[in-house]
This record gives sequence, structure tokens and C-alpha cells, in this order.
Amino acid sequence: MIISKTPCRISFAGGGSDIASFYREYEGAVVSVAINKYIYVNINNKFDHRVRVSYSKTEEVDTVNDVQHPLVRECLKMLRPAGGIEITSIADIPSRGSGLGSSSSFTVGLLNSLFAFIGSHASPEKLAQLASEIEIELCGQPIGKQDQYAAAYGDLRMYRFLSDGSVANSPIICSPATLQKLQDNLILFYTGITRSASEILEKQTQALGSNGKTIEAMRAMVEQAHALRYEIENNRPDSLGEILHEGWMRKRSLSEGITSGQIDDWYNRAIAGGAVGGKILGAGGGGFLLLYAPQERHCDIATALSELRRVPIRFEREGSKIIFYQPTELDVDGSGFPASRI
Repeated sequence: MIISKTPCRISFAGGGSDIASFYREYEGAVVSVAINKYIYVNINNKFDHRVRVSYSKTEEVDTVNDVQHPLVRECLKMLRPAGGIEITSIADIPSRGSGLGSSSSFTVGLLNSLFAFIGSHASPEKLAQLASEIEIELCGQPIGKQDQYAAAYGDLRMYRFLSDGSVANSPIICSPATLQKLQDNLILFYTGITRSASEILEKQTQALGSNGKTIEAMRAMVEQAHALRYEIENNRPDSLGEILHEGWMRKRSLSEGITSGQIDDWYNRAIAGGAVGGKILGAGGGGFLLLYAPQERHCDIATALSELRRVPIRFEREGSKIIFYQPTELDVDGSGFPASRI
């Protein structure tokens, strides 16, 4: 049995610039941090040589090609573990439409578990690259690359999306006091609204191809990511609130569906309650609302948004990792590991 633990993430600045239609022309940049909300993927040998996958529903099929879950199917086809296999997953947060990158965390965690299952190891870079290939190229999802890298690497980092398709990433270094203040001043609420990120991102991608104002707004958001890195590395954490606000004002203008009258009302009430800035995480339209405010105003903000569920968060320094490793002796090739055809 193998169990992986992979963090979700919150994105502070530059979100959307990790889409190929933008970064291949202008290059993108995102500042994000992994958080202590996780996706767990459990893999075990299955005695009868079939494939069993359990998520929001359960599939039991004869071959990998029969698996309906596209991410699971493509991960299995890529790594080709031999014999029967059983895969289950558990999430700390809603698995769809959260804006916390949970889908990519699942893909990274599944790949990490599968590599361990076949007796191999993959670096964070390899996990992120393969997860991006599976989600974007093989499954055709209109998403970017930031979530896969955040899940694989963890920590507070800047990711730069270069025109040749490569990704440069580095940790953002600051004092412990700055890091503590960033954590303490963030407040996260679950809106209860689920939405299709793909639909919103498809509209955004179309706008990038035809709307000069959208491109300029996105380029300004990339500059905000660079500015935020500079501010944090110079130990000015309160700049995050202002940058979040400016970024949200730009982001909500990119395409339809990113905001709504209800979301605007929640945001305005949070600002009136003492928040400096914030944003809807992910593509927009629902999921989680992130706010930055002095700790002494958190109670006022929570009261102003009493119909929303407050979710405590802390930063996670590590990316995807194997937390339980006990290979079984079924279907082995003599090495002590399940046979693989990669």
C-alpha cells in the first residue's frame, strides 16, 4: 500500500498568466503558496487483476482503457503498472470548483503514488511536468500550469512561465516574522458556490486572443506578481492586501463569470469590515474567498460574512510526498515491487 499527501494552494498574484495562449507571447508569473489542505491518494494491489477507482463514485473495470475518470486513466496509461490495482482518494476540501487547485493536487499525488507503487521516484519537477501534460495536453483541460507546480513543490514561491513552455520557479525568501504576519492576516471563506473553471478559462482564453484590454490587464497582473515578490522579500507583508485588491479589480474585468452580484456584495462587506483586499481564488465565479486584513478586524469581517463558512489555513512548506510506503508481494517481478511496463 502506498499513500501520498499533496497540498492545495492559494494564488496571490498573476493567476491566469500561466495559460499557454498568454505566456507563449508575453511570459507569465505567479506568486502562490501551498496550504495545509490536502489531497490523499491511496494505491494498493488488487488481487483479481482488475482496476478499481473510488472517488465521488466507484468504478471497477477490466482494463485501464475502461476507466472513465480521465485523469486516473491517463496517469495509469502513462506509468503502466502491471496487475490489478485499487486507487482511492480523500480530500480536505470540496474536490470540484474550489479554486484551490485540488484537481492538479490530485493528479500530482496520483502520479507520486504510482511512481512509488512501481518502485521508482519522481522529482517535484517531473511530477509537475507530467501532471501538466496529462491535464492540459492529454485531457484537453483549458487550464494553466501553476497548480501542478505548487502541488509538487509546496512553499511560498514565484513561478515564471516562459515562452518556450518551460517553468522557472524559486522560493520567496523573507524573515520568519514576515511569513508569520502573512499567515496571521489571511482569512479564508467558503462561498458554497461551485462552478466550472473550464468554462470561465475558455472565455478568458478567447478574450486573450481578441481583446487588447484583456491582454494589458493580464500583463499588469504579471507585474503585480513581480512587485509582490519584491515586497515580501523586503519584509513588507502588508503590501499583499493592496496587491490583492488591485489584482481582483483587474481580474474581474477579464471575462464574464469571474464575479457576480453576490460575490461583489460579499467583497464590499468584507472591505467595509476592515479587509484591505482579497479575491475569489482560482478561475472565479465561486469557491473560496481570500481576504487580507489585520487580525484585530477578523471578527468584524466574519460577522459581516456570517453566512459564509470560515476555513482556517496555514502555509505548507513541503510539496507532494509519500507518507506511507509498504509494497506488497502480489504480482512482483523479483525486485520486490509490482511489475511495470514503462
